[in-house]
Amino acid sequence: MQTATDTFLKIDIHTHIIPEHFPRFSQKFGYGGFIHLEHHKPCCARMMIDNNLFREIESNCWDPKQRMHECEHHGVQVQVLSTIPVMFNYWAKPQDTLDISRFLNDHIAEIVATYPRRFIGLGTLPMQAPNLCIAELERCQKIGLAGVQIGSHINEWNLNDTALYPIYEAAEQLGMAVFVHPWDMVGKEKMQKYWLPWLVGMPAETSLAICSMIFGGIFERFPNLRVAFAHGGGAFPATFGRISHGFNVRPDLVAIDNAIHPSEYLGKFYVDSLIHDPRMLEYLIDLIGVDRIALGSDYPFPLGELEPGKMIESMPFSHDIKERLLNGNALDWLKLDKKMFL
Repeated sequence: MQTATDTFLKIDIHTHIIPEHFPRFSQKFGYGGFIHLEHHKPCCARMMIDNNLFREIESNCWDPKQRMHECEHHGVQVQVLSTIPVMFNYWAKPQDTLDISRFLNDHIAEIVATYPRRFIGLGTLPMQAPNLCIAELERCQKIGLAGVQIGSHINEWNLNDTALYPIYEAAEQLGMAVFVHPWDMVGKEKMQKYWLPWLVGMPAETSLAICSMIFGGIFERFPNLRVAFAHGGGAFPATFGRISHGFNVRPDLVAIDNAIHPSEYLGKFYVDSLIHDPRMLEYLIDLIGVDRIALGSDYPFPLGELEPGKMIESMPFSHDIKERLLNGNALDWLKLDKKMFL
């Protein structure tokens, strides 16, 4: 049980950031579909896709000082920074996506360099063009980023696609962590109401990503690749019984690329803790292991955990288990030393 004297280093592996100002990429590249910001009032901006509103954001989405102030209020010492997934731009021309990726990566690296005890950085890559990814992945490491964030699929490719193998191989060899975040949600054309792309599509996307990597043999081919999935693994944990049963009864359909049972991969990847339900956290620990779940809040967005780490701290776990969930597993995934942040 936690006592009044217990204090924990909190490392939040799932937070998003965007530069306060960046070019109008549609003007720069000569075609539309890109995000731009309209700063329509102090400390607020509209994320626009051409003339359509995508989301309204506040200054905590770009201002590291505002983020640190809010983190201090919630007792979070370290945030892992990654771009907002709509900025992946996998649909764009590859060289244009690379240019945007470099801009975003430099922005995150600058914040990390300025506040090295408060922030860790993840880059973004032009995943639709693996030939362009390797050099940028290497550059991400050189400028001080600890890994990269990728989407739950890459246009028409699921994450088992052989075209992505060189990226996985490079990340494994470089020791760069990989964070998989849902985007471009499956079935979104049937989800026009009720925020369903975020409530239904995102969990499905994350399960799609995990199943694709398991059934595609990614963890067999790249056993030292350190992968974490957002949102507690999405729908995957709750539907694992069905996934396992399907493998057992129809191996002719499921086991065509990898004959190893999916249960063998439980505990071989990480997930964040963003599940909003104490019962689900207990189940997740039982399913994939206490050493594979790391605090993740989705800060600064409203569907995230609004007080990062509160659920973990409220659970009747031992001090050692809370320590693992709040910082130890994040450090293991990122291959970083706790002393860097004390």
